[in-house]
Amino acid sequence: MLLFNGHKMKKILTIIFTIAVFTGCKKDFLNTTPPSQVGSEMMWTTDNLTDQGMAGVYSQLRYGWSTGGASGLDLYQMDCLGFTGQTSGAESLLSGTITPGNSYFSDHWRNLYEGVQRANGAIKFIPLKSPSSPEKKARYIAEAKFLRAYFYLRLNQLYKGVPIYLEPFLPEEANKTQNTEAEVWAQVISDLTAVIAEPNLPDRYPSGNANYGHITKGAAYALRGKAYVYTQKWDLAAADFQKVKDAGYGLFTGGYSALFKTANEQSNEMIFSIQNIGVTGFGSATQFYCGTRSSFGSCWNTYHVSPNLVDLYENADGSKFNWDAVLPGYSSLSVAEREVYFLRNNLTTPEIAAATTRGAKMSLYLPTGNEARIIQAYANRDPRLAANVITPYSTYLGVFSGANATVTSRWPYRSEAAVNGDLRTDTQSLFYYLYRKYVYEGTTETPGRDYGPTDFVLIRYADILLMWAEALNEQGMTAEAIAKVNEVRTRAGIALLQNANAGLPTFVSSQSDLRERIRNERRVEFPNEGINFFDEMRWKSWKDKVFYSGNGTKQIWGKVVNAYSFKGDYLYTWPVPAVEVERNPSLVRTPGWVY
Repeated sequence: MLLFNGHKMKKILTIIFTIAVFTGCKKDFLNTTPPSQVGSEMMWTTDNLTDQGMAGVYSQLRYGWSTGGASGLDLYQMDCLGFTGQTSGAESLLSGTITPGNSYFSDHWRNLYEGVQRANGAIKFIPLKSPSSPEKKARYIAEAKFLRAYFYLRLNQLYKGVPIYLEPFLPEEANKTQNTEAEVWAQVISDLTAVIAEPNLPDRYPSGNANYGHITKGAAYALRGKAYVYTQKWDLAAADFQKVKDAGYGLFTGGYSALFKTANEQSNEMIFSIQNIGVTGFGSATQFYCGTRSSFGSCWNTYHVSPNLVDLYENADGSKFNWDAVLPGYSSLSVAEREVYFLRNNLTTPEIAAATTRGAKMSLYLPTGNEARIIQAYANRDPRLAANVITPYSTYLGVFSGANATVTSRWPYRSEAAVNGDLRTDTQSLFYYLYRKYVYEGTTETPGRDYGPTDFVLIRYADILLMWAEALNEQGMTAEAIAKVNEVRTRAGIALLQNANAGLPTFVSSQSDLRERIRNERRVEFPNEGINFFDEMRWKSWKDKVFYSGNGTKQIWGKVVNAYSFKGDYLYTWPVPAVEVERNPSLVRTPGWVY
């Protein structure tokens, strides 16, 4: 059942860790020494090995990835499965061709259970073997229980009922059938309740604290509140979210864009993050797969933004964006004809011929005014649009020939240059919206294209506020829910929701109206953070929001490159991987999937 880098686990497991991961998660103590292995009979037997053992549990948040680039399983990459993101390639889960034998399912299963196994080892053997102080051991056990709860929460989000193992086990002992989805949620909540009860765990670590990056009670309340949201225990969820606020977490006040920079990775908005450093194998890979050829001299824009998301960003006054308001008659054109609005000024004769062949309605082309016209579509919008997305004819601080270069997203692409060059992608024959959030700028923000230093946030306070609003709204507490949403909108700089003036676009008319507004707020707040896919699955909105007719991987004006195909509601539950069923006959095949 459980493999790690192709090797069977020994008694508890042989913790493969690198001191460079983070000694006890403290980034200050990171180095680049070669990997070390410590057998299970020795792990936890000194104070230093206890620290390293806990580092091994935390490191599984990376899914065991320890080389440059990305595993293909990173959390941010899962946005391509939802409403807000997409990927350049044909995604088999969305095209309807995936089967239970696909390694995508088995890799997630294996890595999440590896996390469970490591946490179980810490929970069992720290009391038995570690000579560390009683206070430190108690804190580490609580941290391990949190991480076990996190891994089980992720498993339950995807597979909706999995075997529960609370002790380390050998591969041949992995013979249980699935627990129910409700039983797994109950175990998650039980572990987090125990974490919250631990007196040696602080509410929150302030920025710069030596233990920053370790689990806190605030994080445990946040994760337990999320579990209560999944189980629709709205009152308990709201109570836990209040505790997160009481612990000292809050919105970062330095601006939405700045929140995702290295300098602010320890702000009080960040509740639980993967600790990154600028060392290969231990840094962020968002640059590598969400950047462009203009990012740090050469990256791949494999993951990018869906036009669905861009069109969702409201006008600054809170009214819905409408293409026809900017470009009268836009919606009456065919998708192919709309390309004309996105063409650069002063096209050459061959470029005009190529656009005509693709179907662009060139009678609408403005040789010297085309760029200014389309720029208006992105002006006076929710500021989070510009913070999250590189839109047509906006600039980006990239790298050319080893030096900073401000480039512009233009279509069709011609050439990059040190001054006034085009933003260069590796999809030059296609024109996509590109991510700006978590894509590094210039030559100094990251030492390498495949290992950025900025922590990747797993839970932040804005996420808590909007789940809190959801929990309040589901209890009929409209005014209180609106207030929570407005905290997020205030920071964003967008018109606030209200229920007093029906003549304004920000008017909330009902509980169902607010429910959809909260969902939209989550969609526009969290691009490239690995949240949207799970939200759409939880809301059961995935089918309608992602698989509507004409959707797929799309160019900016809606031209479908890879079409999506919904094969049935069984897709809402990931299948137990075929390889796991072969190893453990007690596992029940997931209904609807063909094994």
